[in-house]
Amino acid sequence: MTGKWSRWQDWAAFALGVYTVISTIWLDVTAGTAWTMIVLGALLAISGLWSLSAPGSVASEWTHMLFGVLLFLAPWVIGYTDQGGAAWTSWIVGVLAVLVSAAALPEANTAHRGVMAH
Repeated sequence: MTGKWSRWQDWAAFALGVYTVISTIWLDVTAGTAWTMIVLGALLAISGLWSLSAPGSVASEWTHMLFGVLLFLAPWVIGYTDQGGAAWTSWIVGVLAVLVSAAALPEANTAHRGVMAH
């Protein structure tokens, strides 16, 4: 069982969220695109911190996955596919967030079972 603040997947989710937020500094984006990326990136980073502080929380891993899917879909839903850097950032970070969340689920389930047994 992994302890608090130690699972690499949760650190990755946190870093991906922070990267998404700060990428709006150097990407050529509209205000709507920037706010979409800032909000979704911040929520991803916060869910990463949630997982880091509560390694037995399976819900936090599913939350990473949800924010990853939302980031992946955002360029089409919000309409910024024509903003190449922002769109590709959303697509790549979205896929990576889903992958790291899926990788963390077995450990989170094990930690959750360990917490529930006590």
